[in-house]
Amino acid sequence: MSMLLPIAKNNACQPPRMLDLLPALVNRHGCITGATGTGKTVTLQVIAEALSGIGVPVFMADVKGDLSGMAKAGSMSEKMRGRLDVLGVEAPLWSACPVTFWDVFGEAGHPVRATISDLGPLLLARMLNLNDTQEGVLQLVFKIADDNGLLLLDTKDLRSMLQHVGDNAADFRTTYGNISAASIGAIQRGLVAVEQQGGDRFFGEPMLNIDDLLQTDAQGKGIVNILAADKLMNAPRLYAVFLLWLLSELFENLPEVGDLDKPKLVFFFDEAHLLFSEAPKPLLQKIEQVVRLIRSKGVGVFFITQNPLDIPDTVLGQLGNRVQHALRAYTPRDQKAVKAAAETFRPNPALDTAQVITELELGEALVSFLDEKGRPNMVERAYILPPVSQIGPIDLAERQRAMAQSVVAGVYEQGVDRESAHELLAARAAAAQQADTRAPRARTPAGGARTQAPESVPDTSLGGMLGGLFGGGNGKRQSPVEAMVKSAARSIGSQVGREIVRGVLGSILKRR
Repeated sequence: MSMLLPIAKNNACQPPRMLDLLPALVNRHGCITGATGTGKTVTLQVIAEALSGIGVPVFMADVKGDLSGMAKAGSMSEKMRGRLDVLGVEAPLWSACPVTFWDVFGEAGHPVRATISDLGPLLLARMLNLNDTQEGVLQLVFKIADDNGLLLLDTKDLRSMLQHVGDNAADFRTTYGNISAASIGAIQRGLVAVEQQGGDRFFGEPMLNIDDLLQTDAQGKGIVNILAADKLMNAPRLYAVFLLWLLSELFENLPEVGDLDKPKLVFFFDEAHLLFSEAPKPLLQKIEQVVRLIRSKGVGVFFITQNPLDIPDTVLGQLGNRVQHALRAYTPRDQKAVKAAAETFRPNPALDTAQVITELELGEALVSFLDEKGRPNMVERAYILPPVSQIGPIDLAERQRAMAQSVVAGVYEQGVDRESAHELLAARAAAAQQADTRAPRARTPAGGARTQAPESVPDTSLGGMLGGLFGGGNGKRQSPVEAMVKSAARSIGSQVGREIVRGVLGSILKRR
């Protein structure tokens, strides 16, 4: 089996030559960038097909629905014939890829879930759009749940836990710090917004097993895992957090393997700008750490976005394999973006990279892959090869047939709701209410006669003694001064308070 993955062909050089992606260096990550409608999706499809063909599973988000066509073999058309003539290559062997469809909402693919506890307060705060103070309170809620053995599995668990902490904030203040009602309310409102977008179906069990993404079929081809994201994109924060959580799960659960001949999984992050837009600094640091270290776990990550400047420099500097489709420079701002994008490539003396970026045709790109020693090759202008699977979506019947034949068919369809924080807190509240109803109450004698009032007991409290000094305990109407003294005394219960009363009111009592 060849370990060179042909992705594009440069016809400008003599003789024309293929531009190959080296599987051993795919874990050095990469990016596919370009304006809308320039061919990024087809480039993604070609790279994913090549990886699947050598037994490497891939995971990708299908934002527009077009990638579902990878489950069906391609075919010849007039447009395809014209592209093959331009490239000077023969028609490929049309074939489909083994595909597993996933969907957070469980409609266009197998359900994919995570628990609230596994997502953690950092990513959940990002999803709920919380500020630093509210995120701190959310972390305290998680800590209190952990300390009390309360599992947070789904949204109703978190909602019950928020209500419990809010109702008992005074009891938790000494151990955990101040918990404001305003922050609890903000978290609850954010949770309601996520639930209205359908995000509550993402939280629960059974949780996704990462090993199910690392499968191959009977012919040794890597499974292409496609997340149906066209509906998920209506909740962009949920989309970004879900993919980042999945990437973090791979990082935390896969063992260290070092450099392999080919990666264990390649992760394609489409619409990558959503991941970094308005992300707080701690989250950006986490992303940078994951991208930097996950290559030793045998995982490669490709970011797909319009402009490489959408990706922070700390992450962009780690992306070795790059494909740049056309960018449009209609405004001064766009022209600066084109220049900056050109500067991210290793220069080629034969190309004016900034000029070429604006001249690229559909399906044409500037390509720079890593060489055998891990160095970026000089950027070249080339045509992306056509995919061997169908370009464009499949119909609903074909999708359902692929789901029925999937290796995980029937594993995740039925949700599980086991005992967790919601059920335990509800049981505690019911037990407390039952105990209150069983508490003894004063009975009225038969016939409705009132019992005789008990003998009066001298009031030894500070207010009572002060009232006695003013004659307030003998049933006479209190004077204004007496009322003031007794009110002040009742409102002060500490030793320091009693000393203040003695200091302020000492002269009045002395005269009395």
